[in-house]
Amino acid sequence: MTIPNLVGAGLIVIGAGLGIGRIGGSAMDAIARQPEASGKIQTAMLIAAALIEGIGFAAFFVGK
Repeated sequence: MTIPNLVGAGLIVIGAGLGIGRIGGSAMDAIARQPEASGKIQTAMLIAAALIEGIGFAAFFVGK
């Protein structure tokens, strides 16, 4: 891999990590506010995190 590819891969990983972290933090805030909706919030959080991770993997392999 060349240097630009390595930098791009690093940026992809950082972006996906920040996105998933932000989703997790927001979900915890929402669960703290409405504990009775925790099941729906967790489900939506997991789906969104999986989609972000999938986009990160796809972008990583396209840039390779």
